Amino acid sequence: MCVTATASDCSFSAGSRKHVLNRPHQSLVSSSPSSLEEDRSMKQTETMLEFTSQYTVEETANIEKEFGRLKEKCYLDHAGTTLYADSQIRSVCENLTQNLYCNPHTSRTTEDLLDQVRYRVLRHFNTRSSEYSLVFTSGTTASLKLVAESFVFGAEGAFVYLKDSHTSVLGMREIVGTESIFSIDREQLLEQLDSNERLEKEQHSSLLVFPAQCNFNGVKYPLELVEKIQRNGISGYDKERFRVCLDAASFVSTSFLDLSKHQPDFVCLSFYKMFGYPTGLGALLVHRTAVDQLRKNYYGGGTVKIAMASRNFHVKRDPLVERFEDGTLAFTSIIALLQGFDTLERLVPPNAGLRSIERISSQAFYFGRYCYQRLQTLRHSNGNIVVKLYHDTDFNDCRLQGGIVNFNVLHEDGTYVGFAEVSYMASLHNIVLRTGCFCNPGACQRNLQLSDEDVLKQFDAGHVCGDANDLIDGQPTGSVRVSFGYMTRKEDIDRLVEMIEKCYIRKSLANGLTRSQIVSKYKTHDQPRLKMICLFPIKSCGAFKVITRWPLCRRGLKHDREFVIVDDNGVALTQKKLTEMCLIRPQINLKTNEMTLSHPNMDDFVLDLDLIGDAQRIKLCQTKVCQDNIQAIDCGDQVAEWISVALQTSGLRLLKQSDEEVRTFQQSQQEIALANQAQFLLINQTSVRWLADKVPDWDELQEEPTLESLVDRFRGNLIVETPKSMEECDWKRVTVGYHEFAVDGPCSRCQMICIDQSSGLKTTEPLRTIGREFKGKMRFGIYLSHVNALRDGSDEQWLYCNSVVEGLVE
Repeated sequence: MCVTATASDCSFSAGSRKHVLNRPHQSLVSSSPSSLEEDRSMKQTETMLEFTSQYTVEETANIEKEFGRLKEKCYLDHAGTTLYADSQIRSVCENLTQNLYCNPHTSRTTEDLLDQVRYRVLRHFNTRSSEYSLVFTSGTTASLKLVAESFVFGAEGAFVYLKDSHTSVLGMREIVGTESIFSIDREQLLEQLDSNERLEKEQHSSLLVFPAQCNFNGVKYPLELVEKIQRNGISGYDKERFRVCLDAASFVSTSFLDLSKHQPDFVCLSFYKMFGYPTGLGALLVHRTAVDQLRKNYYGGGTVKIAMASRNFHVKRDPLVERFEDGTLAFTSIIALLQGFDTLERLVPPNAGLRSIERISSQAFYFGRYCYQRLQTLRHSNGNIVVKLYHDTDFNDCRLQGGIVNFNVLHEDGTYVGFAEVSYMASLHNIVLRTGCFCNPGACQRNLQLSDEDVLKQFDAGHVCGDANDLIDGQPTGSVRVSFGYMTRKEDIDRLVEMIEKCYIRKSLANGLTRSQIVSKYKTHDQPRLKMICLFPIKSCGAFKVITRWPLCRRGLKHDREFVIVDDNGVALTQKKLTEMCLIRPQINLKTNEMTLSHPNMDDFVLDLDLIGDAQRIKLCQTKVCQDNIQAIDCGDQVAEWISVALQTSGLRLLKQSDEEVRTFQQSQQEIALANQAQFLLINQTSVRWLADKVPDWDELQEEPTLESLVDRFRGNLIVETPKSMEECDWKRVTVGYHEFAVDGPCSRCQMICIDQSSGLKTTEPLRTIGREFKGKMRFGIYLSHVNALRDGSDEQWLYCNSVVEGLVE
């Protein structure tokens, strides 16, 4: 059930459901309307974009108080995990500190409390223990795995799964006890709604798995399918009788699963999707009629009546729950579910005959529709759409659509903006969203209209799940997903839309031309030259600029990325988390072997590098930098205190890479310091000047940045100037003076280049212009490694500014 603003929003007949699910989208805005049509369209659009909260003013205020820790963050990834409320966690802590909970194998009190939690979970789904057994697992994935390895197939039994399923469902193919494995697409699944042929067979020998709600775009599958398939089988599968396993992880996060009305044989879910806390806890619900269909081989502690060590003999316990819950349950996490349910019912109490979850379902749906319709209205100046939406409904019915919106952004010429770029822009605007394929390759492939050959081609080109390789030959490998929970605010959606408008709908200058159409005149030189050497002694802090010469070492520039700042958990900090790090500017004095740290609001601090190695005042630490676990030396309490005060963050430490620590860049196999990839990053300031002229506007700044400040944003080591812009992109080898360097590839850019290194201010440029000009290839600058790099004991070599630079194209 769902609360609706108008009677037509959720009204449909069972016979028309299939038509609604496949209804083609219609544009809300005509590309060339007359003034009368435009006025009518605008009024219609305004009506459709109205949003009415399903909460009272008091409820809204109470929810706002619970999530004050978001501060300036806009959280739109509730399909990934929803957020826990402040009072929920306080209640969990209070419960744990005021009570003594023992191992349930020891304590009958704890065991009884776990039974209360089972009762509470089943009540939430409107069922009881006489109908469903509840087995606690580590999550939906573990529940699906348990079904796959335990289900007893008949002699001709088949395993059938919906193509638009989570990767965890696809993984079931590897362990199910049958070789008859088939996939069906959504049209084939929905066809079963029209099936009325009742099977005479009584034995269930096959298994179907499908999601109640697709985690890719939020389309809900009619749960009437459960009874239809249990009774009639699936057309084309030899009249086999099927058990139905429902992947309910995405659905139950904001929708009411009524198990008194629809009774799948197996239901798999994760509780963090519902409450945010605890994580690592889920459940498998098994219908009483399907209990004997599961046979478990392994047994752990607490699941047997007797087990003998001297011979292979054991007898499993009788109740399914006691047979399937191996070892000691995560009992403190399970008990915390009570606070999760209480929090939902307190913040969104039942009202007008509706359960809390039904009201939440309505709110999430209307957030989704509001976002969907707002994105649908966006247009470039030439009339082209800004956002391509991937949906199977048009958000007209909350029983067919959940609170998830999936899309890609388009340039004004219709080409795709890579999802990685959108993710970077969202991060700059403090918006948390999800990108990629969301562990649902089938739905991703179908919605992006990728053939099997396209997917394999993308894999051969280097794309793997979870990477930022978002465009291959102009074709997207994934998309952008935003999703909503009970604590989402209308302003969150407005911020998302405003970010897309600001970053991707180009403004025109007064003369009608965009800046990218203006031809700039560039300085020419007889030969490319090295203008400046920049090193970054402390990773992610300010640059130390050299205009004379600087020594090389086996890791690149001497002292470059030699130090790192970590928080009190030992996690390395970068400007992505603390933009103010750019205000700390280290300087190295080679004669005295000292590093001086400066900050606008602090007195300078001088660190004697010779003393870092005194075993009496330092200790060896471990931290993770660029996915590598490294051993590093703690530089002491005094500098740690100075950095903590400068960055206004307690508990920070300064670590120095140990001389014995060896990190290598995979591609070149050259040793590197604490840099992300290669030994050197080359930036061409002629290319930066060209890029600056492509930026339509710097609307976050009062005036356009200088060329020097723009070059600083790219944090290059070798700053060169050439007669032509972007010619470095074709170089395969580079010589600077008498030093030879191999090109290790282009530098993939992220939101770091949108941080003004002189102030720490975030802007959206120049990242969005890079994405536009290079068709989603977020690259600028090239990585280099020193050919025949120095080894220990080698004579010291120097790199000189104003040296001639020669780029070789092989």
